[in-house]
Amino acid sequence: MDIEEGGLTVSVSEARDGASEGTGGGVFFNPTQELNRDVTVATLRAYREREPRAATYLDAMAASGVRGVRAAAEGYDVTCADVDPDAVDLAERNLAANDLEGEAVHRDVNALLYDDGPFDVVDLDPYGTPIPFADPAFANARNLVCVTATDTAPLCGAHLNSGIRKYGAVPRNTDYHPEMGLRTLISALVRTAARYDKAARPIVSHVSRHYARTYLELESGARAADDAVDELGYVDNCEDCLWREPTRGLVANPVETCPVCGGERVLTAGPLWLGPVADSDFARSVREHVTDDMGEAKRARKLLGTVARELDVPTHYDQHRLYKGWSEPAIGMDEFVDRLRGAGHEATRAHYRGTAVKTTASIPEMREAVLGSEE
Repeated sequence: MDIEEGGLTVSVSEARDGASEGTGGGVFFNPTQELNRDVTVATLRAYREREPRAATYLDAMAASGVRGVRAAAEGYDVTCADVDPDAVDLAERNLAANDLEGEAVHRDVNALLYDDGPFDVVDLDPYGTPIPFADPAFANARNLVCVTATDTAPLCGAHLNSGIRKYGAVPRNTDYHPEMGLRTLISALVRTAARYDKAARPIVSHVSRHYARTYLELESGARAADDAVDELGYVDNCEDCLWREPTRGLVANPVETCPVCGGERVLTAGPLWLGPVADSDFARSVREHVTDDMGEAKRARKLLGTVARELDVPTHYDQHRLYKGWSEPAIGMDEFVDRLRGAGHEATRAHYRGTAVKTTASIPEMREAVLGSEE
């Protein structure tokens, strides 16, 4: 069937539930990922202004080729790769149908990257974990690596052992599990890039609809890679009073008892990425490149606006959980954030969910700021 996306018409075939590429279930196409693709296109537009020399783009798991076709429409020299010959044929037809230059190849992307790389931009959008493709991507990308991970349960610690195996970290299932998953993913990717003497720094990231997405800009050099690794560390988190504390460094020194409440239910997670998950100025630029022909334009602008304003701290609090602990009815989120700011604390909403707040205030300071005037 034909669909319209981003001002283009492309043919897609939806896979049956549970079917994968090459199993007779049709070439995979996920209509719910349109937001992901819209943000990708806006990022590619903004990145060209940041790095005008970026020209070649690899859609590493092309499937129907929608993402690659949209990148080609932006003027990128596109290669669509897939191990499913039906997917390659479909991607090739979609490029031709839109009068776009580009190549669709029937190749394992890892072999392609080593044989035909480097590419300026490498886009990894697999089903599940991107880790099997991370080494060749970072070894053979010049400027930007775009990564989606859909295995959020391992990333956020809900499937702990799987997260440890895949990402070389100990994620924990906390109140801020979307942030945990994103920072676990970025940590693994930063460590992978560092093996090739490259610094990988996220310039835009978001967690939406059960996936994490990050765009990592590369800088070559051992010193730059070391500086990026210095942004890794651990977070101690008390499950009783919700105290948490980030500590930079690759050597963990877990806290045995909570320094606030004395509880022993303290979880240590890491190594996590503790640095910024986005460049605020670049996120604003990406937002400006969202256009009305995008099907998810309204959501993309709202998402990117929140990402651009989001406070640079590695965890967030759930407002409902806080008020439950205080045995008080919750107020509106905007008023909640305003009261924190009025008390002199930095505070913003987080894009992950409607009741998530990021702040420099401790829990006692938050209670005083939002309830002190009512008591």
